[in-house]
Amino acid sequence: MPRLPCKQATGFPARRKFTTFSGVLPLLNKNFKKLTSVDVFFIHATSILKNTPSFLFTQLFIIFRTENMKVTFALLLFFAISVCSFSQSKSAYLASNRLDLNTSFTFPQTDFKLLGFGAIHGSSKTETAEIKLLESLLQNNDIRYYLMEVNYSHGYYFNEFLETGDTILLKELIHDYGYRVSQERSISVYEKWKALYRLNQSLPEAKRLTVIGLEAPYFYKYAIRQIAALTAGQYDNWETLNEIKAAAQLDTTIFYSYKELPIAEVIKRFVEESEEQSISWANEKDMQPLLAHLRLSFKDENREQQIFENYVALSKFYDFSTNKQFARYGFFHLEKYRERDSYPPFFARLIDNDIHAKTDVMTVMGYLTDSKVLWNIKKDRNYDYKGYSTKAGYGISDYLLEYFQGIHELKKAQISDLTLFRLNQPDSPYHESEPDLIAIKKIIGRSNRKDVAGKATTQFIDYALLISDSPANVPLAELKSD
Repeated sequence: MPRLPCKQATGFPARRKFTTFSGVLPLLNKNFKKLTSVDVFFIHATSILKNTPSFLFTQLFIIFRTENMKVTFALLLFFAISVCSFSQSKSAYLASNRLDLNTSFTFPQTDFKLLGFGAIHGSSKTETAEIKLLESLLQNNDIRYYLMEVNYSHGYYFNEFLETGDTILLKELIHDYGYRVSQERSISVYEKWKALYRLNQSLPEAKRLTVIGLEAPYFYKYAIRQIAALTAGQYDNWETLNEIKAAAQLDTTIFYSYKELPIAEVIKRFVEESEEQSISWANEKDMQPLLAHLRLSFKDENREQQIFENYVALSKFYDFSTNKQFARYGFFHLEKYRERDSYPPFFARLIDNDIHAKTDVMTVMGYLTDSKVLWNIKKDRNYDYKGYSTKAGYGISDYLLEYFQGIHELKKAQISDLTLFRLNQPDSPYHESEPDLIAIKKIIGRSNRKDVAGKATTQFIDYALLISDSPANVPLAELKSD
């Protein structure tokens, strides 16, 4: 901002130093008795022009330290005005940049290559919101791929469901999805996929979604099944391949610690022999990305790096640089900026490594209020299902002892139980260096506030979806009939 003309105040440093929060605090500690009403007005004006709460806290700091009653009275008055002005700025912005997902709406932007949507896992209206978003996005954008928290072969069979509508297969897929995200093994997710099948079938065949799983295999069940299906009638004398085909006939439902299982060595040998012998396949289009995915699964890396490397490897086959994608992932994975240097999220890695420009990646983050999530699946001694528990407040980071900074602004501006706010307009106050909707305020225990201090909301996300009055997911085991 241009410097305002000022002259040296009597005994008090030039007011131009008030234009930054870091500049004013050292001065305040030494100059309280010399503070004049003119200085108070200048600090107040700066807080309004800068439009950041840091200057409001500066005013409070002076109120509690100064012995000048006139200054105290003036600051109390100005502080009240400042709080109202700052709040009204965000309130006015949100009121002009909100959409009701329960109505016919058009998603505001089309200039992206990858759009991610997610929230804290386990609440049913999140699934409703996803379908409503996709209905708009598929109508106005040529989205080709649906990325999700399963491995590549698991995703391959989600595609089979989208082609056939086989609900017996779908139940199996959702059940096994629960090994990665237990709260998603639910009736709500099951119904979401049935709705996605209907939506996908309504599109021209050339524009239908293809599911791609980016996770490292949490189990090899679907990889074994896919290899056996894709190689049927080929290389019948190949011993390693025959071992895989034999395993596909067995009950391979649960594979925890998959790398330590004997079948893992067989699959590794299969990949190595395929490369050494330059094997050609009748279905190269499906086999080559599968082999690339399996090759990466043998590496010992953290989850975010595995997701990132799978994305890069699979992009060679699906051309993610030009074909638009929709990603359904949990909250952390979709942050476009790293909270901590040591462990960047998936989306941040894509941007940091120049896979996509930041403007080509878009995040729609869901926030729950007055809602519940599925918390725990209860089992008996034989590990058979016997019930479940839910959580409100603590489970959704929306109660007195733990909440997202700035969430109250969304609550004041909401117009339905599914209110979408665009935060990335050029005039948005969410570009300021305050981590609203990212920082979690906690009374007890460690939060991420220090990690994200001084960072802007729009460094991390582009849209906020306030989801209210959402029931908890109900486990799939409670489904009585279809």
